[in-house]
Amino acid sequence: MTPPSDLDTMPTASSTTDLKQTEAGKRDSRDENLDELPNEVEMTLFEHLEELRQRIFYTLIAVVLGIIGCFIAVKPIVQLLEVPAQGVKFLQLAPGEYFFVSLKVAGYSGLLVASPFVLYQIILFVLPGLTRRERRLLGPVVLGSSVLFLAGLVFAYLLLIPAALNFFVNYGAGVVEQLWSIDRYFEFVLLLLFSTGLAFQIPIIQVLLGLLGIVSSGQMLSSWRYVILGAAVLGAILTPSTDPLTQSLLAGAVLGLFFTGVGLVKLVGR
Repeated sequence: MTPPSDLDTMPTASSTTDLKQTEAGKRDSRDENLDELPNEVEMTLFEHLEELRQRIFYTLIAVVLGIIGCFIAVKPIVQLLEVPAQGVKFLQLAPGEYFFVSLKVAGYSGLLVASPFVLYQIILFVLPGLTRRERRLLGPVVLGSSVLFLAGLVFAYLLLIPAALNFFVNYGAGVVEQLWSIDRYFEFVLLLLFSTGLAFQIPIIQVLLGLLGIVSSGQMLSSWRYVILGAAVLGAILTPSTDPLTQSLLAGAVLGLFFTGVGLVKLVGR
């Protein structure tokens, strides 16, 4: 028996073609699996509406419990939000003004406390309609959005609010005594906190647009002039104060978030 020669063991053109076709078939099969709906269950319109009703009911209960819990402990929350206004005295200009401020603070705080459960209910409702590919994106998107929202709250509390208050205090120093309405102060603080938290969602929106193939990182980067203008307008709209320092800080943060989002889109190959 003659041993096989090197020519006999070398792959032929047909075998190489078959191998490529097999690999391509495996990739197509994996792509098809990613586009499948796992554990798909047929539901009627009324069943969908009933499930939606239950999710909304659970969500409302969680929000109400969060608001009640925050109202019980509202005094420490109010004191925490008053910290940036060092050296300022607050006045109650009408009967019951502090009570309604407490309700407002408890409402915002309760919504924030209940938001993880609310988000969980939303995920449970939309999850059956998502493909395997979309489910892979769900975890990073939800986690990134939550982290960025909290980062926006911290940024506003530590930088934006103190900068705005210092501007107003210094501007009126030696002319007027700093006695502020507690209702107007908390309208200012709560609006700035939550608007900044929403503005910090920009990178998540960019990543979703990139993954869906709607906009590429190159297209985002090429529109930097419009982004600078939009950041300035957004800073003027979202900040309840009119001082240029607060608007500039928020506009700078928006620009930083935008270019971070461009980098993330490029990182995922879009």
